[in-house]
Amino acid sequence: MSGLVGQGVARVDGRAKVTGAARYAADQEVPGVLHGALVMSTIARGEVLEIDRRAALARPGVVAVHTHADMPRLNLPNFPYNRPFIPMQDTRVHHHGQPVAYVVAQTLEQAQEAAGLVKVRYRAEDPVARMADVLDEAFLPDDFRDRPNEYSRGDAAAALGQAAVRVDRTYSSPMQHHNPIEPHTTTAVWEDDGTLILYESTQGVVFARNTVQIAFGMPEGSVRVVSPYLGGGFGAKGPTYPHTLLTAAAARLCGRPVKLVLTRAQMYTSNGHRAEYRHHLRLGATRQGALTAVVSTSTAQVTRVDENVYNGGDSTVRLYACPNVHVRQLGVRLDLPTSSYMRSPETTAHFGLETAMDELSYELGIDPVELRIRNHTEVDQQPDPPVPYADKRLLECYRAAAEAFGWARRSPRPGTTRDGDEYVGWGMATETHTHTVIPSRARLTIGPDGRATLRAATQEIGTGTYTVLTQIVCEGLGMPLDQVTTLLGDTAYPDASLSAGSSTMPSVAAPAAEAAAKARNAVIALAVADPRSPLHGVPAEEVVARDGRLSAGGDRVDTYRAVMTRHGRSVEVTGDKRNSTPGHSFGAVFLEVRIQPRLGRLRVTRVVTAHDLGRVLNHRTARGQVIGGVMWGLGFALMEHTMVDPATARVVNPNLSTYLVPVCADAPSVEALFVDRPEPDAELAGIRGFGETPGTGVPAAIGNAIYHAIGRRLRDVPFTQDKLL
Repeated sequence: MSGLVGQGVARVDGRAKVTGAARYAADQEVPGVLHGALVMSTIARGEVLEIDRRAALARPGVVAVHTHADMPRLNLPNFPYNRPFIPMQDTRVHHHGQPVAYVVAQTLEQAQEAAGLVKVRYRAEDPVARMADVLDEAFLPDDFRDRPNEYSRGDAAAALGQAAVRVDRTYSSPMQHHNPIEPHTTTAVWEDDGTLILYESTQGVVFARNTVQIAFGMPEGSVRVVSPYLGGGFGAKGPTYPHTLLTAAAARLCGRPVKLVLTRAQMYTSNGHRAEYRHHLRLGATRQGALTAVVSTSTAQVTRVDENVYNGGDSTVRLYACPNVHVRQLGVRLDLPTSSYMRSPETTAHFGLETAMDELSYELGIDPVELRIRNHTEVDQQPDPPVPYADKRLLECYRAAAEAFGWARRSPRPGTTRDGDEYVGWGMATETHTHTVIPSRARLTIGPDGRATLRAATQEIGTGTYTVLTQIVCEGLGMPLDQVTTLLGDTAYPDASLSAGSSTMPSVAAPAAEAAAKARNAVIALAVADPRSPLHGVPAEEVVARDGRLSAGGDRVDTYRAVMTRHGRSVEVTGDKRNSTPGHSFGAVFLEVRIQPRLGRLRVTRVVTAHDLGRVLNHRTARGQVIGGVMWGLGFALMEHTMVDPATARVVNPNLSTYLVPVCADAPSVEALFVDRPEPDAELAGIRGFGETPGTGVPAAIGNAIYHAIGRRLRDVPFTQDKLL
């Protein structure tokens, strides 16, 4: 064995990315490719009456302008995580920026010019774009993905009425967008035999393949999706969006490959977003700080064709011990694009819970950390009967992060800590997020040259999947890193996990480890059975694999390369083991803010986190996830806000000049600690999805630190300068 798992190995795909050798979806060279451009609706609600294509078709290089009149009728896949409608199937307009025509031309410039010449006449209806205008029309949507939108235990209303201390507050967050650096893109190639190849920027090649097969009524195995690298996704590239289906349809109509790359503005209406959210939260507690009631009513934006609420409220149900809980997740219908998952979707509800817990701590005069410790639970309270958490080490996270941060030196009174002309505030919050496990397989081949290649149809979304899977295979085989290649992002490989729901490592790590163990044992079996091998006749269980060498005792040594060269052909095995189960990762974040009172300028200057994610597979990539989560939470708390014109329901800041996100100059010092204690004698057991956890507590921790700094409680993000002043 190599002992590589757990080490901070540098990214194996790093050189390809920094030198430009990594080919993203739009980089794939396809002979004879045409270029697509979308014509988007300029109304938010109504009907298309007429589309005049004549001027566009008259332009040089234009091949076709497709509309609802000639676009093939596509099947709407009837499973979760897909869009509620496919555009250009009829004349109905459901939101501003909906595709109403698809232009195909010889060059990108020709397609874009022609798209601007298409004239569309509408019958417009007045849209509803502000949640505040229709809160009285909120309703309880249907359950989504087997997750109830209403949950109760005990008698929360009665317990709240009898509570010695109560907190009754409303928290809110606006619409937010994902903004990956790489735009959404599809290149569709129909082969002569009727099969379809899609070069797609997607978080799920298998999911995209299945969706497209259903949409076009194609048999299993007739669609191949390729996505070797992804330039960010954050949930935006999890579902298969209409532009993918429309591009495939356009390519079939034209009889040639078609490439579409969405513009930045089009991504604001085409690929989901975090829904606007309003959270009314009531806590009841004893004078000693024990929670006796949690009543949570949240309201999120949905559409007239979709009832899915993606802003999960799991933390309000599960995180703290409480016998009486009532949670309702409501929806209000707006004439806006359909929302979707956005990285760490539970953050919206968690922001309210962790802010309310801080408010309760001040109401009781109990330290915020101590209050959370008093309400700690080792049991998942939602199932009936409740189920103990497996190896939950949240208390260790509190202790480690608080000590590293220096929390004991904190003055409890708000507004009493200054440094020069700045107020200094310290805040903290618990962090938690669910992760799922998706059945996955991985195929490992050891070639005649002794090199190993792992193949799996999962993706590299930027979190280090190539690297960690390579580490796992190297450790299982006892090979050095440079002797193993990992190939991902192609449905020609064995089906594997979607890169969403923090599912990748819990789903794919065990199959990769199993394949490595099978391949190692197969090569050892060849060696001990081969009279030409120095290991001939040695019991297989006595052979040790390390650094590409197979040894037993002192001088009885063979190598993978020598064994496979003598064997003359490859060894190929498949792993499909499931070692993990869906669950939660936990942690704590402590941070410092500094506020300049005359200008209302706020800086997050120092962050310390501690997380329990089971076994840490790579400390470098895990720390990268923490830094990314901190920055994501910083953007949520201080900057991000999609603005919508209430009269037209049009997004008015669909670009990175007016939709603000954190940059390197905003980055604070981040110290990331891990409770890294894998279960003994358990190969890769206890792995938890982690990537979405580090952002969940940051917005509340920032708000809590603001209160500690200046005594002002902010409950509506983003915390902009006008609110501070």
